[in-house]
Amino acid sequence: MDLVDRLDEFIREYYYADLLKATKEETALVVDFSILDRFDGPIADQLLNTPEEIISALDAAAERIVDEKIHVRVRNLPESRMIRIRNLRAKHMNRFMTVDAIIKAASEVKPQIYEAIFECPECHAKISVKQDSNIVQKPISCECGRRGDFKLIDKKMYDIRWLTAVEPFEVTTGEQPGQISILLKEDLTTPKMQKKTDPGAKLKITGMMKELPKRIKGKMSTKMDMYIEANHVETSDIEFEDMDISPEDEKKIRDLAADPGIYEKLIASIAPGIYGFEDIKEAITLQLFGGVPHVLPDGSRIRGNIHILITGDPGVGKSVLLKLVSSIVPRGRYVSGSGVSGAGLTATVVKNEAIGGWVLEAGALILCNKGLIAIDEFDKMSRDDQIAMHEATSIETVSIAKASIVATLPAQTAVLAAANPKLGRFDPYVSIAEQINIPETLLSRFDLKFALKDLPDRTKDERITRHIIASRITPDTVEPPINKNLLRKYIAYARVINDVELSQEAGEMLQKFYVDMRNQYPSSEIQVISITLRQYEALIRLAEASAKVRLDNKIRMEDAQRAIKLMNTSLYQLGYDVESGKIDIDKVEGGITATKRRRITVMLGIIDRLQKEVGKEVSIEDIKAEAENQGIEGAEEIIERLQREGTIFTPRPGFIRRV
Repeated sequence: MDLVDRLDEFIREYYYADLLKATKEETALVVDFSILDRFDGPIADQLLNTPEEIISALDAAAERIVDEKIHVRVRNLPESRMIRIRNLRAKHMNRFMTVDAIIKAASEVKPQIYEAIFECPECHAKISVKQDSNIVQKPISCECGRRGDFKLIDKKMYDIRWLTAVEPFEVTTGEQPGQISILLKEDLTTPKMQKKTDPGAKLKITGMMKELPKRIKGKMSTKMDMYIEANHVETSDIEFEDMDISPEDEKKIRDLAADPGIYEKLIASIAPGIYGFEDIKEAITLQLFGGVPHVLPDGSRIRGNIHILITGDPGVGKSVLLKLVSSIVPRGRYVSGSGVSGAGLTATVVKNEAIGGWVLEAGALILCNKGLIAIDEFDKMSRDDQIAMHEATSIETVSIAKASIVATLPAQTAVLAAANPKLGRFDPYVSIAEQINIPETLLSRFDLKFALKDLPDRTKDERITRHIIASRITPDTVEPPINKNLLRKYIAYARVINDVELSQEAGEMLQKFYVDMRNQYPSSEIQVISITLRQYEALIRLAEASAKVRLDNKIRMEDAQRAIKLMNTSLYQLGYDVESGKIDIDKVEGGITATKRRRITVMLGIIDRLQKEVGKEVSIEDIKAEAENQGIEGAEEIIERLQREGTIFTPRPGFIRRV
């Protein structure tokens, strides 16, 4: 019995119904390597070492059964054939293997000629030539003996797509990720598969490594580029399976979740080498576990990820905190704002000379999809790059339309950002927007904002120094209650929970807090808004994350209390307006506080009145004097602001005029 007959028998015995279904749906037939191995071990071994021959025979056997062309694809290779991208070598050439990869870049789907048919002008014979290079190969001669040029009369084509794949974050901690090109052909390029293989996707790719010839001035180079010609592609599950959670791990996780002191243990496990910052560490803990995304009946989506911004004095440990947190969460990455561009964060389109065309390349936010990105020196990013983040932080997608490529990529990524004040130290008397270079619209996307102050305090300073000394002399004393490996598994296990209900008691507590905050200054002559619906949605996300810590699918009173406590801390740190003695959300979100709005309104009234009395051009000194009479401070600052906004201008030195 020849090879095709034997494989015909294999398909009929194990996959006949699947083959008929694949033929009807115009898809490939997927077979399991382990089943082939049980059926015929020598053929399975041959598949691993000479895959082209066996796959060709599988295709022929399937085609014989249904009498039409169909591809057979193989999955579930043995563990010994799971190879890291960085470990691919010349010895793996033309061997069957599987790699785990995150797709960094992808080309458009394009047709490629795989067979060209020529006609001899003398005897009119048809000559078929297989095509395996970037340039159409013509026949050298005809059977009739003619040499020279032959006319191209027909060609056979299939669709191809090139991917650039990098190693997953889970296996490249502290390393440069390995990278390789992947070639997809035919049914692996369908619209459905195209969506599955877009940048940011995490895939398990089975195929054979081949060489991509390089030419220098038209001549073949001795150095080759390698690529994997994919035979089978499947989406990898992101977190639960990646963490390889054993039954023993699951028991430990469930025991931790049932521990009444679990929140304190988790807080103590976040950057234990950094003393204090319990509120911020608690907020980051909830960020790591995340809320639950919601899709409304009209199709609109409410994100579940929690975004946190930390600002404050230098030297308090912001950068160290970000690096440590990014290493905990599955698919977490740390980047510095001063060294990243908008394309590096979101997405871009680049010219790929090897492939010959435009390629969509994913940035860090997309590669961290369903994970966390820690962005240090957030304020050092250019304004255009910060604006590019608006879409990703609000609706958790990145859309791009460049060089004929139009795409929308998922960016369901939690953002933990740190920014430094312009003048070095944080000033609680000045709004956050005036101290750090971040657009007000982007500031409002952060659920919680914290300011770290480095203030002299003898008792606190003694505790910090004792903590540092203890960590140097006896490192065991700062050992986290939950080790990093178990913590990662705990987070991955809890993040799978995607359905959390709000209990009536917790809902009423959150509602009361929101309504009371909104209406706590009803008799004030200055209209002050202390909280908006953005913060209310953030409260629910925080409460959902608190419930997920306990592996609970219901938000309880304690979860609502925890969310309210953190929101209060954030609002009081950055929203307390010293002038009015009130919480003003505009001070947090980067807008103009109610007190400043009142001062601006009064100043504009003074300018209008003086213009009626003395003419269109009004002396700045007269305006300042009148403002002082009415108890308005900072008149010069207000005048400068109005000039920047184009409300007034200076027709000549010392005078201003309304536009």
